[in-house]
Amino acid sequence: MITMEDIIREGHPTLRETAKNVAFPLTNDEEQLCKDMMEFLKNSQDPELAEKYNLRGGVGLAASQLNIPKRIIAVHIPGTVENPEPALSTIMINPKVVSHSIQDSCLAEGEGCLSVDREVPGYVVRHTRITVQYADSNGTQHKIRLKNYAAIVVQHEIDHTNGVMFYDHINQEDPYKISQDVTLIS
Repeated sequence: MITMEDIIREGHPTLRETAKNVAFPLTNDEEQLCKDMMEFLKNSQDPELAEKYNLRGGVGLAASQLNIPKRIIAVHIPGTVENPEPALSTIMINPKVVSHSIQDSCLAEGEGCLSVDREVPGYVVRHTRITVQYADSNGTQHKIRLKNYAAIVVQHEIDHTNGVMFYDHINQEDPYKISQDVTLIS
């Protein structure tokens, strides 16, 4: 089981590496990694398990954050009270943004990261809508369109596979400066 002790923190060189593509079929270790990553996200969102195992809540995790520089990400975005099904729950292998909107947006509260143990103030501007191509753990190719929060989460995780941290996108001179055509998402 993955815990916070398995997640490397900012300053670790692997977080700045470009991860390698994954070949199919997956090895047994890679299959287990995919399962463990998704289990971590689900456990981190369960209040009892998160407290028991001292997990910080997360909606996305990249293998790079586990010091495994492979292009594997897990995303588990919970549903709402009205629609309890997960908004997005998947493993993406070799994910790639193949198209995106001109419109940009950012989270009003800013972004956080399991690999960053401090608050980093500022807006992280990203594409509002993206189309992502990826393989699932069986090697089946998928292409999905995401918008708003789900698009932001997936872009954050894909950035990890490219050695980019969320705060690299923040305006260093004025962290809360954004152009007027950027949408703030609550």
